[in-house]
Amino acid sequence: MKGNEAVGEAAIKAGCLCYFAYPITPQTETPEYLSRRMEEENRIFLQAESEIAAINMVFGASAAGARVMTSSSSPGISLKQEGISYIAGAELPCVIVNVVRGGPGLGNIEASQADYFQSTRGGGHGDYRCIVLAPNSVQECYDMTINAFDLADYYRMPVIIQNDGIIGQLVEPFEMHPYKPMFEKLPPKDWALTGCVGREPNVVRTLYLRPPNGLEMHNRKLDERYKKIQAELRWAEQFNCDKAELIIIAYGSTSRIAKSAIKRHNTGGRKIGLFRLKTLWPWPDVELVEIAGKNKGVKFLVIEMSTGQMLEDVLLSLMDVVPKKDILFYGMGGGWNPTPDLIYEKIDKILNK
Repeated sequence: MKGNEAVGEAAIKAGCLCYFAYPITPQTETPEYLSRRMEEENRIFLQAESEIAAINMVFGASAAGARVMTSSSSPGISLKQEGISYIAGAELPCVIVNVVRGGPGLGNIEASQADYFQSTRGGGHGDYRCIVLAPNSVQECYDMTINAFDLADYYRMPVIIQNDGIIGQLVEPFEMHPYKPMFEKLPPKDWALTGCVGREPNVVRTLYLRPPNGLEMHNRKLDERYKKIQAELRWAEQFNCDKAELIIIAYGSTSRIAKSAIKRHNTGGRKIGLFRLKTLWPWPDVELVEIAGKNKGVKFLVIEMSTGQMLEDVLLSLMDVVPKKDILFYGMGGGWNPTPDLIYEKIDKILNK
């Protein structure tokens, strides 16, 4: 399967009842796949008239207590941002898949990682966050999508699967295991709009006009939740990081390409490591600082398919423990992607400078 198709099947396995989307390259295989599978499972598939319509349908289905997903790519996700802010403000769980393409604007259909700021900083208006997961294989597209539904329900908020065009289009074998819950127990959806005969009605809202500090108190509650998530949910893979001279920081398809270059370079007696992010938010800063503390004098090379968006988080994380001159960057936007040879040459240049 393609990564995009694995995402669709994972949603089925996780119990997604409703899927609303609008086609855009390079993620169209997901709605194409689910247009068949959701019908086979007697669930709701709807190709909306626009991305804006799709995200508002997500709001409605989630408010009714359903597990719901949408997917799109870069400019389509931009159109959904107002709705995502409303969903976050209303504390509604949902899964949003972004298969990133080149930008800004319509850009091109090549793979990119230039939506990092958009996904990790909320993206829309107001103070809010989304959990952001970053697969780097078809297996992780499947596993992380299943987990995303549980995370959304557990923390009662949107979860973004941040893919890129390479991972979305990649075809490779994987294990299609059955749904296995992440948590022993999920909180009841006693807030959902399921009819109120015999009980007080529920209200799902994002407008807080009374009392005067109502919105402030709501924001304080959300902020406490985000702090809890930052303490509980930081996923990263460490490869060959112990006693390394240079550690590459990457995620998604870039991390796969980097690993190929590292394996080749490590045969020459120089030790290169890889710190791969699995969550883009929360950012695994504690783990990165620990690595820097154990490897005195190590240099870091940030590689991403953008002009340096994740680089800012690396600099913030390491500002007190690593000199700025030892944090290097290699990347570009516009659908650029590195090859193992290019990364190998970059490593060689840094080590032999």
